[in-house]
Amino acid sequence: MAFGGRVGAVVCLVVAMALWGSSFIALKLAFAELPAMWVIFGRMLCGSLVFLLAWRWRGRIQYRAGDWKYLLAMTACEPCLYFIFEALALQHTSASQAGMITALLPLLVAMGAFVFLRERISRTTLAGFLLAVVGAVWLSLVGERDVHASNALLGNFYEFLAMLCAMGYTLLLKHLSSRYSAFFLTALVAFVGSLFFLPLALVSAPVPETVSARGLGAVVYLGVLVTVLAYGLYNWGVSRLPASQASGFINLIPVFTLVFAALFLGERLVGEQLLAVALVFAGLALSQWRSRTPLPAGVLD
Repeated sequence: MAFGGRVGAVVCLVVAMALWGSSFIALKLAFAELPAMWVIFGRMLCGSLVFLLAWRWRGRIQYRAGDWKYLLAMTACEPCLYFIFEALALQHTSASQAGMITALLPLLVAMGAFVFLRERISRTTLAGFLLAVVGAVWLSLVGERDVHASNALLGNFYEFLAMLCAMGYTLLLKHLSSRYSAFFLTALVAFVGSLFFLPLALVSAPVPETVSARGLGAVVYLGVLVTVLAYGLYNWGVSRLPASQASGFINLIPVFTLVFAALFLGERLVGEQLLAVALVFAGLALSQWRSRTPLPAGVLD
């Protein structure tokens, strides 16, 4: 792989992680004014409109017999199930705690490769995974009930389910990226999300009659910068790097989320929560110790 191509992929992934880290704050702001399903539908609709306007640049589409089941499974994992669980999570836990749970995704990808691709996992990686899980559970248990986290344990459990969906999405995305452009796969996420969440929004709550500029801005931000730009950058980065390496950048999301939550929402992690955060990162570091062979998390056939 050319150095320039790798550097470009790294830059794209870092920017994508910053945007995803900020998405927890934007979701919190939007959920404060609008029903959750309408927020998700709104962001998917905004993203779909952008992709329709730019469809001429859709890039490579090389359908192969049987791809429909991978495309269907990918979009079922994300955006469908992923956003349902994330919406539920952010109604019960804080943006900073939800962001911490995302740090488990690289390890979940490794575990997924072990289960579905028969990849070997070292004892060190497994120990790191267990340590990070203990830290995440500890973070949930010691979280105080406040305006940001009414039920941290339940909310963080929903966020963990969202990460399982993200694991499936990453593995399937890597498998499909050799035949489909990042533009097409990202557009597919937006289109399917719009169709999936519209009936859910209509059933869950009436059409919002009024919305403030801040609420509308949060939805547009989620649709254009997070759904279109962040997913596009991530999908492009995954197409240029091994899935296990690309998923490792997810560890940056908690960092960005903690910074943004402190700046814009006034959230803080104190006392035992900081120790739990340290335990999560210690587990992540341990899981990467003496890791020699990247997991080829892409070939599902």
